[in-house]
Amino acid sequence: MTVHEEASWQVPGTAGSSVVSSDGVPAPDRFGWWAEMVGRQVMPVSIRSAHSARFSGAAQAVEAPHTQVTAFGFSPMTARRSAVQIRRHDPECYYLVLVRGTPIRLEQSRRTACLEAGGMTLFSTSHPLDCDFTDAGRRTRLTLMRLPRGTLPLAGGRADRLLGEPVCTRTGPASLLASYLAQLPRAARGSSPGHLARLGAIGVDLASTVLAAVLDAHGTLPAATRKAALLARVRVFIDHHLADPALRPAAIAAHHHISVRALHELFRDEPESVASTIRRRRLERCHADLADPALRHRTIGETAVRWGLRPGDLSRAFRALYDTTPQEVRTQARDADDPRAPC
Repeated sequence: MTVHEEASWQVPGTAGSSVVSSDGVPAPDRFGWWAEMVGRQVMPVSIRSAHSARFSGAAQAVEAPHTQVTAFGFSPMTARRSAVQIRRHDPECYYLVLVRGTPIRLEQSRRTACLEAGGMTLFSTSHPLDCDFTDAGRRTRLTLMRLPRGTLPLAGGRADRLLGEPVCTRTGPASLLASYLAQLPRAARGSSPGHLARLGAIGVDLASTVLAAVLDAHGTLPAATRKAALLARVRVFIDHHLADPALRPAAIAAHHHISVRALHELFRDEPESVASTIRRRRLERCHADLADPALRHRTIGETAVRWGLRPGDLSRAFRALYDTTPQEVRTQARDADDPRAPC
């Protein structure tokens, strides 16, 4: 590892998550350093930029078994991967790319994807590639999800048919995958290795389901993958509807067009039941609100109602989960935020 690499890598407190930034590299060396970093972390490419003299870039990579999700932000540039570079080194991976800012243009296998914010497509390290990230001199923001070729349960290289094809992320599993990719780097901060492993598995299953659906080959996916993808969809639905007091197993099952019995079977091998998952997530939201100085104007009862709980049930359930009371959490947060509090 070079001095520049050592100066640029920082670890934000999570074993599976690291941050890299050009800020730790002398300005004249930043563009060359960025090209080397991309070559190591993604794949060797040739890059050019009209901003090479003042180039800046940063990335947060989340490592999980069978995948890596990396959020990038960098100055405008172009990237080209040639047949010569492929022969020299091919990691044999697919990458899903989610655009989170300015538009990009990606061309591979005679197909071109012009993607706006929220757009997604697939590319491969095994085929020549052209990418343009040059919109109006603004910083590019995107997220890449690495999928080793053997990870996808799509036989015969069928995923190659999707290279450079835009994937609609407005509805269905693709919208969940886009949300997952956008939120994972933040969610990974402070997560345990076990939690990261579970998050990574969810992502791979979602990606497999999305690609299979686009190929109209969902039935070819292993049953375990289809089950994991459905479980991920249910968990996202629960998180999005915690404030609804009517959020119960029957409503969740109806939304996903399955029976209540099938829903309970889906959670049979999970650490907690459907009802326990809902209760824990609501209590976690209450805990976060009670510890937030900006929400002190809201009473504890109002906080409970906001997250679909009855005020009378909050204290007992809260103590069972956190071994403390809602009032104690609020008091501790107030004291920590008060500069006059004794050290």
